[in-house]
Amino acid sequence: MKTLVSGEHIVKSFLIGNEQHPVLLDVSVAIAEGEFVSIMGPSGCGKSTLLYALSGMDSIDHGRVIFDGLDVTSLDDKELANLRRTRMGFVFQQPTFLKSLNILDNILLPAMRDQRKNVKALTERALQLMNKMEIEDLAKRDITQVSGGQLQRAGICRALINNPQMIFGDEPTGALNSTSAQAIMDILASINREGTTIMLVTHDPKIAARTERILFMCDGAIVSEMRLPKFVGSNVADRLAKVVATMREIGI
Repeated sequence: MKTLVSGEHIVKSFLIGNEQHPVLLDVSVAIAEGEFVSIMGPSGCGKSTLLYALSGMDSIDHGRVIFDGLDVTSLDDKELANLRRTRMGFVFQQPTFLKSLNILDNILLPAMRDQRKNVKALTERALQLMNKMEIEDLAKRDITQVSGGQLQRAGICRALINNPQMIFGDEPTGALNSTSAQAIMDILASINREGTTIMLVTHDPKIAARTERILFMCDGAIVSEMRLPKFVGSNVADRLAKVVATMREIGI
């Protein structure tokens, strides 16, 4: 399979007070087109920092990040913004929407800069996505008039509006109850089956067990990884047991 995004010897530290605190220690990783990958590890191990580095959301101190043959680390801020807006989608634990816009307009917002002349077509696409996420009846509601799970579905619609090559999710189910979390994973699995590459950060082994490759991190490094067959909906317990056993083996 073709590599879509790779990090080569990534080093990242943060300045806290007068001291540099290392977060990523010479991390190298490659994600192939069509993969469904999760990153697990204890708090502070660098998993979110790695996701931000690979998506160009955060700069790195050393190393390179390559996205579909493009050296992300060589891009300026404007070029990075264009890359993220047009070829990547992002889903966070707490979706950030503009309170002054309704759900539909918030979903449309990332596409309006580049496709302002195609508002009708964009609106049709947004409504199609909302229909797929089963929230089409919420289009005109304010963001305060929907549940957390519904808002996260709207966030996925927004992430998909520009038809990205890859979705990055930082704890996308972290603020949801178990039923809503599994519903969101069903949606992400469906998106992945259609060809979109997905990388998630999660602390929940139940969520990681739904993915096909798990990167385990500890102290700023990838210490192990696990590959699982494609999830078919009936082997949750076995997959979860394997994930938990690996976590115990490596002490996370």
